[in-house]
Amino acid sequence: MSKHAVQASGLVKTFGGFRAVDGIDLEVRRGEIFGVLGPNGAGKTTVLRMLATLLSVDEGHAEIFGVDVRREPHRVRQLIGVTGQYASVDENLTARENLWLFGRLQGVPAKQARATAERLLGQFALEEAADKAISKFSGGMRRRLDLAASLISRPPLIFLDEPTTGLDPRTRGQMWDTIRGLVADGCTVLLTTQYLDEADQLADRIAVIDRGRKVAEGTPDELKSSVGNSTLQLQLAANADQALAVDVVRRLLHEEPVLTPESGRMNVALAEADGAADVLVSLRRAGVSIASVSVDRPTLDEVFLAITGHDTGQDAETTDESRTDEPAMETAR
Repeated sequence: MSKHAVQASGLVKTFGGFRAVDGIDLEVRRGEIFGVLGPNGAGKTTVLRMLATLLSVDEGHAEIFGVDVRREPHRVRQLIGVTGQYASVDENLTARENLWLFGRLQGVPAKQARATAERLLGQFALEEAADKAISKFSGGMRRRLDLAASLISRPPLIFLDEPTTGLDPRTRGQMWDTIRGLVADGCTVLLTTQYLDEADQLADRIAVIDRGRKVAEGTPDELKSSVGNSTLQLQLAANADQALAVDVVRRLLHEEPVLTPESGRMNVALAEADGAADVLVSLRRAGVSIASVSVDRPTLDEVFLAITGHDTGQDAETTDESRTDEPAMETAR
């Protein structure tokens, strides 16, 4: 197979007059966690669906381990496991029964399907709940079971669409450990997320997508370095002249600061941390009041704001589907 798990160029998908994906290129190396980061409606899920053969590719070319997505979709499906945003387990069955059923649907002999179900229940710490009704499962347990079902055939490539949406912090951490374990066992993972900390914690490399286009790509450190070695974070006073503050920084550094008008927060990329003193002195001379100040290494929040001019909107309840005419995603095996 190809040394790359995913190679895609010029991917385009339109729904009516809306261009959900607009010429995106992706290259995912074998054995890595690749993150596709973007706000709700950016086109992340649409890209994943096309690569997983769940949506047709309008324009462009994509291969999974060298297998053409358009020409050989059945071969592609044998190489991947897909877990969507919504659990696809049967509410009327137990966890053990769900895993056995998914195995049988994939052509696994009954005895082997039972053994596989037991192995996955242990791997995802679901043994004690194996015979409970799914209706009694927590959100985290459902997500773990859904991921377990996608691994029945032990595919070399796993697509995870927003794997921790709606989970509490403790369960999110457990899911992160599970994803790292998949890669340690030889899988490649492509995940979509709107959570900046999730991309920072998990991904070896990240593609930033906004409004259907890829706007940046690199390792988390490369992306952070692209907006400066340090970031000056200023909380302007409630009565401060925000426009004047932006103008002062722009004239001093010849760089555009990132201002969030609603909160009065301003981030300034610095080539060197020592430059913070010059900014503070200039603002004081201009009569701009500051409530608090800190200097830190850039985060992915600053990166995203600097690249797109807005945040990821990760508290919003809308999803990619709310911006398109496409059907809701089902989990594919």
